[in-house]
Amino acid sequence: MRRLSRLSLQRSHTPEAISQRLHSGPRQRYLKDMVFGAIDGSITTFAIVSGVAGAGLSSSIVIVLGLANLLADGFSMAASNFLGTRAENAFRASMRERELSEIDIYPEGEKEEVRQIFAMKGFEGKSLDDLVEVITTNRTLWVDTMMQEEHGLSPDDTNEWYSAGATFVSFVVAGALPLATFVLNYFVPQAIDSPFLISVLLTAMCFALVGLGKGHFTNGNYSLSIIETLMVGGIAASLAYAVGYGLQSLVS
Repeated sequence: MRRLSRLSLQRSHTPEAISQRLHSGPRQRYLKDMVFGAIDGSITTFAIVSGVAGAGLSSSIVIVLGLANLLADGFSMAASNFLGTRAENAFRASMRERELSEIDIYPEGEKEEVRQIFAMKGFEGKSLDDLVEVITTNRTLWVDTMMQEEHGLSPDDTNEWYSAGATFVSFVVAGALPLATFVLNYFVPQAIDSPFLISVLLTAMCFALVGLGKGHFTNGNYSLSIIETLMVGGIAASLAYAVGYGLQSLVS
């Protein structure tokens, strides 16, 4: 984990900086969507490249199947993410309505839930009584607390359009790398002597960059993150190449 300097912490924790950060609210992050899209895009496209190369087919077939995968699978993933995020937002809205209804119908029971939740966190006596009173006198705060503490749900929705867009863009950008050498050779014949080898290197570089980005945003171990991503992608590509090589007699 990266160490933060005392000076940077002081600058970000002045009363003005804290006020500005809290009033702007939590920022929506789409790291999961981008990492998921980039890894899946590079793996599935390179799996096609590996399978076709293993079967000894022409570069034109690599390009056709690769581009079809980029557009169809990329859109499919984005659409699935869009619908999944929308369903999660709808579920969050239904749970919010349920909590509001329970507060209206039986406030004493809901107040007791808040009391027990924070008692389990170590609050007791007057501190617990005051905390329960503060939370339950603010309807919005009360519901938000129940959403997070009882149901494990963030009170804020995720933008399904941004989630889908992040997945699609990262999928297409990362997935285009394994095809780049074959596309170049198609328009400029013999520009690259070993397009598959260069494709392997470009894809490995893509995996490493995705792992590096994941490690950066999660404050994790860079080396471990890169190795983890390279291993996942390498296993998928090796399986695809082995299948293509084993079935080459069917297309010969």
